[in-house]
Amino acid sequence: MTTGVALPPTSTAPTTRQVWTRTRGIVLAVVLLLAGAVAIAVVRSDSRHGDLDPRSADPYGSRAVAELLADRGVSTRVVTTLAEARAAAGRDTTLLVAVPDLLTPGQQSQLRVSTAGSGGRTILVAAGSTSVERLAPGVTADPATSLKSTLDPHCGLAEARRAGSADTGGIRYTTTHLDADSCYPSQRLATLLRIPAASGGGDTIVLGAPDILLNDRLDEQGNASLALQLLGSRHHLVWYLPSLSDASATGTGDQKSLFDLLPSGWLWGTLQLFFAAVLAAFWRARRLGPLVPEKLPVAIRASETVEGRARLYRKANARDRAAAALRSTARTRLAPLVGVPASQADAPEALLPALSAHLHGDGQALHSLLFGPPPGDDTALIALTDQLDALEREVRRP
Repeated sequence: MTTGVALPPTSTAPTTRQVWTRTRGIVLAVVLLLAGAVAIAVVRSDSRHGDLDPRSADPYGSRAVAELLADRGVSTRVVTTLAEARAAAGRDTTLLVAVPDLLTPGQQSQLRVSTAGSGGRTILVAAGSTSVERLAPGVTADPATSLKSTLDPHCGLAEARRAGSADTGGIRYTTTHLDADSCYPSQRLATLLRIPAASGGGDTIVLGAPDILLNDRLDEQGNASLALQLLGSRHHLVWYLPSLSDASATGTGDQKSLFDLLPSGWLWGTLQLFFAAVLAAFWRARRLGPLVPEKLPVAIRASETVEGRARLYRKANARDRAAAALRSTARTRLAPLVGVPASQADAPEALLPALSAHLHGDGQALHSLLFGPPPGDDTALIALTDQLDALEREVRRP
């Protein structure tokens, strides 16, 4: 059988440029992620600690005040568990509780028992209403905070009078203790309270804001003077940083579930997102009922339809379906040209003898071309297409 000049097979392998065009976005994203990870690792390569930590040199750390206290002979020790804090309470010790609100009610009650008669000093930093009433009975936190950060002492406490104005503005307190020193008032409510102990010579100081202890605020106003006097009245300073991993926080009486640990705002936000998702589902959901065919608003070119279907076949790796469609279409066009009815175009016993008589070729080769097995790869599929085109041209040749 003569089928004309065979066309060279078309390569379907993507070029280097095509591969780069397709993957450059992913490569760029990976490079940016790696660069960000390296930058974060470099920034955090040194020893870093949290806010209000006497080991931290960050702006919100408290290493500066710890260094100044060390120069004055006051030792600073950091503890993170309730057991260590209770054991450290003593006449010659100042116990600073950095974030009292992190303590559970049970922890607060136990700490109060240990410090009440110890004879030492206890400092509560920015204690809210949930903690100050247990750690300093008789003291209440006002819901409204101070509008100003820098305030004047306006009290008889010697440490406050020597320090002068300081950045104590924050939570405001009221107390029922008649012998308490109420200092740095904001709208007649104190932001610093000193409550003497009933016995033992100790006291409790409630500080409305942590600003006087921070590295970047220590050199402003009288912050350094006030901090050193309040924290340096004893030879030892124990800096208690409550930790969520403390075993005493998970006792049977204070055990919390996952929902208890989540802020209330997150729960409300999640509920709102849920209702929004339900509304979006109803809005975008397909309406019930039978499918209604609609006419296309524009005519689509046949070449675009063919190209689109070919891309779908290629994406699905459906070479068998593509080859079957090509062979069926070729048989349908060839049958009338050799005098075979269109109804018998798919019958090898009717079509192949007529083609062989018309072309004077090999019937076995025609059978393999028009009714053979599907091609094994894309190159064979393209070769099949070229051979079918060549066969049709040969039949149409006068």
